[in-house]
Amino acid sequence: MEIVVHGRNVVVPDHYRQHVAEKLAKLERYDGKISRADVELYHEKNPRQNGSCQHVEITCRTRGPVVRAEACADDFYKALDLAADKLERRFRHAADRRRIHHGRRTPPSVAEVTAGLPDTTTVSSVANEPEESAGGPGQIVRVKDHTADPMKVDQALFEMELVGHDFFLFTDVDTGRPSVVYRRHAYDYGLIRLSGG
Repeated sequence: MEIVVHGRNVVVPDHYRQHVAEKLAKLERYDGKISRADVELYHEKNPRQNGSCQHVEITCRTRGPVVRAEACADDFYKALDLAADKLERRFRHAADRRRIHHGRRTPPSVAEVTAGLPDTTTVSSVANEPEESAGGPGQIVRVKDHTADPMKVDQALFEMELVGHDFFLFTDVDTGRPSVVYRRHAYDYGLIRLSGG
């Protein structure tokens, strides 16, 4: 596994890089196909965030979906431990899921369970004009482009859990339409489908 450690306005010492390599080596017991792990460190400059001013973000690329975790703490070592624990839980969950789906008793997928439910989800869009203010709040500060193949709803839910977000945008194989799965209250999920018109 290739491990790339870089810091945003932070100098990363060699002993910390070695510590990162030792921590991430444990992940290979869950998935031996991890090709690259990007570890990004940055320091929060806000003085009110002293207890959680060191931020660590780890992104692992495998043959399957991208697995990501991030954490904040008062130093980079604690933040790395927290992020590595989250990442290990996600890889363990993925390994358990592979083990369940290759057995004889495969649980029904979310798509199968929700197929008989009435489609009550509607999407309304409101056009907001971006304000032309320099340095103010409400600006896009990060853009991520991802290439993705069309997938089923249960695969999108699985990838959403691996990335650690509350939503996941994908193209539905069954309908061919852009769709979003999202986390609702009490371990429930929602599905939004865009329709042409």
